[in-house]
Amino acid sequence: MNMTQLYYEAPSDEVFEEVKQKSMELWIAEYPEETSPFYAKEKVSEIENLRNIQDNVMSIVARFDGHNMVKLANKLSPEARLSIRERMMDGGSPEFLIPF
Repeated sequence: MNMTQLYYEAPSDEVFEEVKQKSMELWIAEYPEETSPFYAKEKVSEIENLRNIQDNVMSIVARFDGHNMVKLANKLSPEARLSIRERMMDGGSPEFLIPF
């Protein structure tokens, strides 16, 4: 069995949409146009049309540095946090580095 099988599996549609929505909200709130021109707009445009297939949810999470992953984790439901945590562990991330 492939060690990273779960990492590449899509989560439920509800979890995917929650992660996508909360990610966009975080970028818009943390990087306003006045202080970070185009940053949030660029990040949102990269994910707004992503579909819930394969590892797209993890590609969204991977766009955040550790500090902002903590902020994202704090915005997510326990179900979404667990879904990401399990995938990160399956992908080989050390448990102490996973904020979800």
